[in-house]
Amino acid sequence: MTTLSTTTTHTLLDAVRAGVRVVDLGRTLTVGMPQSPNHPAYWHALPRRHGDMVRVDGGSAANDMISMGTHVGTHIDALSHVSQDGKLYGDLDVADALTGGRYEELGAHTIAPMVRRGVLLDVPATLGVDRLDAGYEISVVDLERTVERQATAIEPGDVALVRSGWGQHFDSGDKASFVGHDSGVPGVGAAGAQWLVDQGVHATGADTIAYECLPPGAGHATLPAHRVLLVENGVYIIETMNLEELAADALHEFVFVLSPLALYGATGSPVRPLAVVSGE
Repeated sequence: MTTLSTTTTHTLLDAVRAGVRVVDLGRTLTVGMPQSPNHPAYWHALPRRHGDMVRVDGGSAANDMISMGTHVGTHIDALSHVSQDGKLYGDLDVADALTGGRYEELGAHTIAPMVRRGVLLDVPATLGVDRLDAGYEISVVDLERTVERQATAIEPGDVALVRSGWGQHFDSGDKASFVGHDSGVPGVGAAGAQWLVDQGVHATGADTIAYECLPPGAGHATLPAHRVLLVENGVYIIETMNLEELAADALHEFVFVLSPLALYGATGSPVRPLAVVSGE
C-alpha cells in the first residue's frame, strides 16, 4: 500500500481549504424513475413515520426500507456482471466464481474506491449538436476528435466519461425516450470501447442506462462494449450518470471520486460519483 507523506497530505488539505467545487454525477433515486427493464425497480417505503411511536419525552423517529436492483439508477458494474462463452474476466469460469449463490470472485465487494483523474468526453459538443441521435454509435473518430478539441488526452488509469446528451431525457421525465427500446439509444460500440481500453482507462461511464449503442427495437440483445470492457479487459462501467452540469460548464478534467457499496458477491452497486474541481 502506498502511503502519503505529511507534505503531500498538507498539500491536499490546503487545496480543500482554498475551496473546491463538487459536481454531483449521480441521479436521485425515486420510485418510478427511468431504468433498464431487465432489473428490479427501486422502491422506498417508511415502515415507521414520525408520530407512529412517540417517546415519553416527546421525541419520535422515522425509518426506511428500500428494495432495488444493483443496476438501477447511477451504478457501477462489477466484473462479475457479464460473461462471454461461460467465462468472466481473467478467463474465470462462471461456476468457479460463484460460491453459495454469490460471486465471491469479481463481485462488487472487490471494486476498490476510486480517487482518480477524470475526463469528460463531450461528443455532442464536438459534433455541434445538443444531443446525439437515437441509436447513434459513438465511433473511434468521434472520441479522437473530442480529445483533440478539448485538449484532454486520456492517460493510463483515468476514468473516461462519455457524454451523449441522452441524460436530458432523464431530466425531463421522458422515461420511454431514455430507455429507448423502440427508438434506440446512442452509445459506445465495440470499436470505441477497445479504443478506450487502448488508452489505459481504469473505468468508463456514460449518461445512459446501458453505456452501449442500442439499435432501434433491439433492446439489450447484444452488449459488445460490455464484453470488451468487463470480460476481456477488466474495465469497470458506470451507467446512468448525470453529465449535463460538467458539459454546460466545459469541465473536461477533474478529480473523480467514487466508492461502491461493499455488497458481497453482488454484480454491481449503486454509486454517487463526484467530480471535484478548484472552486471559484
